[in-house]
Amino acid sequence: MHNKKIVLAFSGGLDTSFCVIYLKETLGYEVHSAVVNTGGFSEVELVEIEKKAYDLGVVSHVTIDKTEEYYNDSIKYLIFGNVLKNASYPLSVSAERVCQATAIANYAKEIEAEAIAHGSTGAGNDQVRFDMIFNILTPHISIITPIRDLKLSREEEIAFLQEHGVEINVEKAKYSINKGLWGTSVGGKETLHSLGYLPEEAWPTAVTKEGMESIEIEFKNGEPIALNGQKMKPTELIQELQELAQPFGIGRDIHIGDTIIGIKGRVGFEAAAPLLIIKAHHALEKHTLTKWQLSWKEQLASFYGNFLHEGQFHDPIMRDIEAFLNSSQQAVSGKVHVELHPHRFVILGIESEYDLMSSQFGSYGEMNNAWTGEDVKGFSKIFGNQVMIWHQVNQSKTEQSESN
Repeated sequence: MHNKKIVLAFSGGLDTSFCVIYLKETLGYEVHSAVVNTGGFSEVELVEIEKKAYDLGVVSHVTIDKTEEYYNDSIKYLIFGNVLKNASYPLSVSAERVCQATAIANYAKEIEAEAIAHGSTGAGNDQVRFDMIFNILTPHISIITPIRDLKLSREEEIAFLQEHGVEINVEKAKYSINKGLWGTSVGGKETLHSLGYLPEEAWPTAVTKEGMESIEIEFKNGEPIALNGQKMKPTELIQELQELAQPFGIGRDIHIGDTIIGIKGRVGFEAAAPLLIIKAHHALEKHTLTKWQLSWKEQLASFYGNFLHEGQFHDPIMRDIEAFLNSSQQAVSGKVHVELHPHRFVILGIESEYDLMSSQFGSYGEMNNAWTGEDVKGFSKIFGNQVMIWHQVNQSKTEQSESN
């Protein structure tokens, strides 16, 4: 295996640090590490990750910035679809992994690597997402997964690294934290069981804000374009909103879901910006879309979210659903007013020129301007006509049966 190139999807955490040493020292690969930034790393963190990679002995290291692509290819449609898996989780990690795996596969082709490695375990979703996307985009390149293949515990990884002179912050390694543009996931001993909540120190952002704060999110054709009146790119708005709202403790929860491999899984997450944007967007849609647009959107978006969660981004059906979602957003423009409180938020309402609740046509429960009482009488009779016929027919059949 000596002098053969392998691209390692590198984050600087425990698993990928183990992979560098193992691939280099045990398997004899020439390791080329790559970190795919999807909006979760600061410039300082990216510099630290690069230094760590070279300290561990990689031949080369690159940072691949895919923040804008991540938003345009995935997050935008999660907003359009109001996607919350199991009504709670905004797909913080699963959508991100698709973007990262795609970028790693393309980089491996670019440098003509013989193999690709990732640090997934054998017990989660990421192994399927990474493997499947690599098999789709780079079927000629081998996939190496040391943590999965060796069935290693975190304690065994730490011991191996220490034996090779690599010091690990054992306290920090207790929790697996994945930070991205669309939220942060947190895994630890508490999430391995059905009962137990993450302690305060496990959450990446401390709760420091009190009282109430009012914000305004503006959307144009379904996309967030301004925060508190300040225009900005959607990626910048997400990051700005996250910084503003996460110190309230908004968006903290534990997701329990069905994994791709058939077992139940628990993971903590903090995602203030994703939850605020999705709930604000949904509120605006309820004012600007028809009931059948909302109905079909909900069904297609649920499928889209589940398929993306399972790594099936490259299936052409996803482009078909995206076309529908794009079409549905033509009138989803306006401002949504929100109140932030510790650990909760309140949607106050919306302002939009496309608001179908316009008083021009009537006020629910108060006044109608588009029909008369006689119109409603006739409509009600026709609207229930078939059900009336069913009851009349079946009632007569029941009465005949009873008389016999």
